[in-house]
Amino acid sequence: MTEREVETVERKDEIVSGKTFLGIEFGSTRIKAVLTDADHTPIASGSHEWENRLDHGIWTYTMDDIWGGLQDCYRDLKKDVKEQYGVTLTKIRAIGFSAMMHGYLAFDKAGELLVPFRTWRNTITEEAAAALTKEFSYNIPQRWSIAHLYQAMLNKEEHVKDIAFFTTLAGFIHWKLTGEKVLGVGDASGMFPIDSNTKDYDAAMLDKFDALAEPYGFDWSLRDILPKVLVAGENAGTLTAEGARLLDTDGELEAGIPVCPPEGDAGTGMAATNSVAVRTGNVSAGTSVFAMIVLEKALKNVHTEIDLVTTPSGEAVAMAHCNNCTSDLNAWVNLFEEFANSFGMKIDKNELFSVLYNKALEGDADCGGLLAYNYFSGEGITAFDEGRPLFARTPDAKFNLANFMRVHLFTALGALKDGLDILLKEEGVQIDKMYGHGGLFKTPVVGQRIMAAAIDTPVSVMETAGEGGAWGIALLAAYMAQKEEGESLADYLSKRVFGGQEGVTEDPVPADVEGFDQFLKRYNEGLAIERAAVEHL
Repeated sequence: MTEREVETVERKDEIVSGKTFLGIEFGSTRIKAVLTDADHTPIASGSHEWENRLDHGIWTYTMDDIWGGLQDCYRDLKKDVKEQYGVTLTKIRAIGFSAMMHGYLAFDKAGELLVPFRTWRNTITEEAAAALTKEFSYNIPQRWSIAHLYQAMLNKEEHVKDIAFFTTLAGFIHWKLTGEKVLGVGDASGMFPIDSNTKDYDAAMLDKFDALAEPYGFDWSLRDILPKVLVAGENAGTLTAEGARLLDTDGELEAGIPVCPPEGDAGTGMAATNSVAVRTGNVSAGTSVFAMIVLEKALKNVHTEIDLVTTPSGEAVAMAHCNNCTSDLNAWVNLFEEFANSFGMKIDKNELFSVLYNKALEGDADCGGLLAYNYFSGEGITAFDEGRPLFARTPDAKFNLANFMRVHLFTALGALKDGLDILLKEEGVQIDKMYGHGGLFKTPVVGQRIMAAAIDTPVSVMETAGEGGAWGIALLAAYMAQKEEGESLADYLSKRVFGGQEGVTEDPVPADVEGFDQFLKRYNEGLAIERAAVEHL
């Protein structure tokens, strides 16, 4: 037998005997499933494309979107397993579910959804976020679950009195499949502030919120309706018979599989890039973009541009989050593809991205005076409730393809750089390692080099970066099942998963760093143009 055939037989045996781990993550445009072997190597995958919808001014996904998408994704995974190994997936050692953080899913005592799911993308809680930030002396962004709850209270929404439980998307999936109303600490830190000493919700802030809620006369306290917080490695329940049927509509998946604490996409990104230790960071760049740095000490000041969340094991993390990243960039690439097709040229999409991205490296350091905004939706860091994709230039700007692609790559990280400059320049936060993952980094070198220019720090991409959050939550499931007593998540990842690999690193190019700073000055001065576009377009 060939080496490949031997490997296939070994993996088939692992699948049949239930030694694999499954991670499923709900991203903003794709639900992805990754099945790994006991050594954390991905051996099968499945996916389902989906998109949020704007319904009566609310960005949402319907229950049919959620369950239909999950079932289709799992079905695709089963198909991949069957085609590769000739067996049916029925046993799994441990499973984990993760999803986009934040948002608002509220339920009554009967478990019925009270209002349509309000996703992280909504910027409708400005009043509540500002009031809570002031009350707590702690930044509460608009997309946080507690901001959504308090805004609903301020709006005197009828459903609030009937709330028995509210949670995130990952927490909802986990609850329905296991019966457990729990949440991993990283995802929980995007619902309500976490005390990193207790690895639980901040008790003083809980009391402050209940004092704010007291005049409303609800028969619940905040502690009653939040999910229980768990840290990485804890058992979060098992797949129920009903849950197994929900996941696998064929009824072939066995119940009783242990499930790890559900996590947010920030936490799974940290796990997937080995960036859960102090002074490490990672940036996830896709439809949205966020960068996280694990802190060695508390920040000196409250910054409304910076989220304070945690790793899956509860360490404090500073996070700069932007709603917009590659959507506008992708739209321009699609336009170039349409242009090529009009001339009868059929170009491979990956090659098209590669050529256009690399063209950006030929441009002027500061993009030749061009300006663009990638705002498909509002942007918290720059204080926009709505967005308008925009490209502008002066008559004497150096308008060519290289600068055009470069400015759209730069602007994909423009708002993020504003946020990171607060951490790196104002707060003096130190980063030893920054890891990149997500669509922006699929083309070798280019995304890393642009990111390195933005933060003046080396940026590494691991060979496994393309596996993303679904692989990250599979790692957390494996950690729960395989960790030794006292073994930290950081040690488990460094020694057992990544084994010292550093990935491919791009150092910042001084001219790029200076060029990005020049672009950012133009970017911030031009925000008035973007504001006018929102008002008049």
